[in-house]
Amino acid sequence: MRRIEVLAYPDIQLLDVSGPLQVFASANDYKRQAGEPAPYEVSVVAASPRIRTSAGLVLEAAMLPAHGGEIDTLIVPGGWGVNAACDDPVLVQWIAGRSSDATRTASVCSGAMLLAQAGLLDGRRAVTHWGRCAEFARRFPAVRLEPDPIFIRDGNVWTSAGVTAGIDLALSLVEADLGRHTALAVARELVVFLKRPGGQAQFSQTLKLQQGDGRFDQLHGWILENLAGDLSLAQLADHANMSPRSFSRRYREATGRTPARAIEEIRIEAARRMLERGQPVNQTARRCGFGSEETMRRGFLRVLGTNPRAYRERF
Repeated sequence: MRRIEVLAYPDIQLLDVSGPLQVFASANDYKRQAGEPAPYEVSVVAASPRIRTSAGLVLEAAMLPAHGGEIDTLIVPGGWGVNAACDDPVLVQWIAGRSSDATRTASVCSGAMLLAQAGLLDGRRAVTHWGRCAEFARRFPAVRLEPDPIFIRDGNVWTSAGVTAGIDLALSLVEADLGRHTALAVARELVVFLKRPGGQAQFSQTLKLQQGDGRFDQLHGWILENLAGDLSLAQLADHANMSPRSFSRRYREATGRTPARAIEEIRIEAARRMLERGQPVNQTARRCGFGSEETMRRGFLRVLGTNPRAYRERF
């Protein structure tokens, strides 16, 4: 039986904890139904017996175990409380020590910041929630941060992207432990992908633009597929079956942005993903519809405060 410990601390993200827990619980159920013993023993551990999550739900936890006892996996979730947790030297020291007892160590979402604070990610590839990438890069320059993957394995350390990516991570751990057949059965039971297509960057800017009433969701998908094409106001309005004047007004009401500003933000985000994968700046500018490197440079400076070449070198 594989022993797994999931760390909890105040204001932790509930789904960072419950998502992986359910994956392992479903794997246990699947094996029991097949007449086999449960493969996982999972416990939530914390410095206090009761931990309030940022969702308001209180978790009951076992006390932090002493170092020395071997475990299979240590999982460190994230959440709004991660910054305070990073400032707790006792907790950070416990993570570093307990990780040495574990066969593998994993983080969910911004929990990667705790692993980095404990020195466990220095020189390693890692990922965290897309919204925390800039902060993470500033605080932990020794980590080879990659903003887009759903999860990354570097040796015996695994990190995953935002929130629900903890489910993807846990499914991958199950696949490594018990094989693809079992992992696929668990994924089917939970009605999720075993291997989710794409990376987490696809969920950031387009999600921001979907905060309105949904009238322009289809348009945003079309924009992403035609970044190098004609995205003039007249073309956008025609695609939305509106007059340019009506489209401009209603779009701003729905998204809080002018069409031109939204197009720039979408193009910049697409360019960021290309640059992060090492694509040349001139090719990126052309494929994302900027027309020239100079136009893309001005957009990057306005939105991100840095130029494309510096961004590419940094990420």
